[in-house]
Amino acid sequence: MVVLVTGANGQLGQALQFIAGNYPEITFVFCDSKKLDITNADSIDAIFQEVKPDFCINAAAYTAVDKAESEPEKAYLINVSGAENVAIACKAHTTTLLHVSTDFVFDGTKTTPYTEEDIPNPTGIYGQTKLEGEKAIQAILEHYYIIRTSWVYSQFGANFMKTMLRLGSESDTLSVVNDQIGTPTHAVDLAEALIKMICHTERSRSVSNYGIYNFSNEGQCSWFDFAKKIFEVNNIAIDLKPIPTSSYPTPAQRPKFSVLDKTKIRTAFGIEILDWEERLE
Repeated sequence: MVVLVTGANGQLGQALQFIAGNYPEITFVFCDSKKLDITNADSIDAIFQEVKPDFCINAAAYTAVDKAESEPEKAYLINVSGAENVAIACKAHTTTLLHVSTDFVFDGTKTTPYTEEDIPNPTGIYGQTKLEGEKAIQAILEHYYIIRTSWVYSQFGANFMKTMLRLGSESDTLSVVNDQIGTPTHAVDLAEALIKMICHTERSRSVSNYGIYNFSNEGQCSWFDFAKKIFEVNNIAIDLKPIPTSSYPTPAQRPKFSVLDKTKIRTAFGIEILDWEERLE
């Protein structure tokens, strides 16, 4: 079984490389943007012709949430046109696509966890382009998985946890937003979930499981709670102050509440989902 991974240098791509050795039955082909540019259809087709993947994990994305507000064309090119290009190649080569999306497709006005059936309503360019990428895939493919996730962090790349650790080493006091609620997701757990979905699909080949799924770790917290736990785990003494979103304006509006309901993915694939605090530790 051959699994092609785009965006190999990103957080999720590196997490997949980290666990790849645990799955000797899978031949992984990892491609960064230089080797496979998802905005270039010829680049994609050449790789697909060469490796003939059974599955493709599209982990390539434009994820600079605030920067997207001033670079909408670039965000669209990668998140919409790129996703469409990958879907076209998957269709041509009978490859099953696993495409990673985001909680930012929602506006955050709910107070209970978002299910896969809730109507998306993104509030910024990043969320809008990710939603349009989802729609492009759905228009092209019958057999696909779209996995929406949230607040991804890991030992790899740039993320909130690493930013907090850096700021904690530079300052004695720090203010963090406490009125945006979501769930941190360890990138390695997301990677494991994707591989479990692939293995399950390879065994069953049941079309009934295709579609949109939510995945994050369990539980919920604010960014302030997340930061507090990061400092606790690392024994860093810091004066951490909670502040409202209004005190920390950003170019992109973020969902106030974006906790994801994981019932569907647990039921369909038997995936055990661990609590975010446990995984952070």
